[in-house]
Amino acid sequence: MALQEEFEQQGVWLFKYRGTLPVIILFIGMAIYVYAALNPELFIIQDPQIKNYFLIFCIAVSLFGQYIRAYTVGHTPKNTSGRNTGEQVADSLNTTGIYSTVRHPLYVGNFFMWLGPALVTENIWFIVAFILFYWVYYERIMFAEEQFLRRKFKEVYTSWAEKTPAFIPSFKNFVKPNLAFSWKKVLKKEKNGFAAIFIIFCAFDVTAELLKGTQNFNVYLIIAAAISVLLYLILKALKKSSLLRLDADR
Repeated sequence: MALQEEFEQQGVWLFKYRGTLPVIILFIGMAIYVYAALNPELFIIQDPQIKNYFLIFCIAVSLFGQYIRAYTVGHTPKNTSGRNTGEQVADSLNTTGIYSTVRHPLYVGNFFMWLGPALVTENIWFIVAFILFYWVYYERIMFAEEQFLRRKFKEVYTSWAEKTPAFIPSFKNFVKPNLAFSWKKVLKKEKNGFAAIFIIFCAFDVTAELLKGTQNFNVYLIIAAAISVLLYLILKALKKSSLLRLDADR
């Protein structure tokens, strides 16, 4: 099999499981964090106050990734930029808004969302390994997606791709989004990610404390996680209500 076909085949398979396979890396990160918590000398940051600031920074990195996803999803039409895992779906080609600056903004958002928990481990080797894993993992998914879009939209796709970078944004050719921002779509589609951020950071902290035999839990993390779960449950219950009903094209 030629390398091009092999890359695409791998990308199609990884696309189907792109929401579950990175969880393995997350558990490895948690194990590293817990081990360091049991052996505090392994942490790079020893000062408690600086460590709190660093935790806030790590959460901010993840929230920045969520913001990128929310901005992307909020401006896209129906049947594009979705969370589907069965197969590629694209009724139209997004080329305005954030898609005029980068071809894969959702994966840029995902990178920062996952980078936050990786950073909180304070393990340089794990952080570097995570970045390399993400690069190899999503490179193949992006390749498969681009092959699909190239076949479907032909010259329209290649013209847009030639002037739009794949992963590192360039704002020199920014084009205003065609559609207005839809909070309803963001609340329906991105509620999982927002809740997951605080649940993950809270799980890191609580697991480490329990295994140390102490209960010095970060109360703010627990409150944030509880609120995010509550919001998720409320939005889940309202998913089919008129309050979150989307327009026909969204």
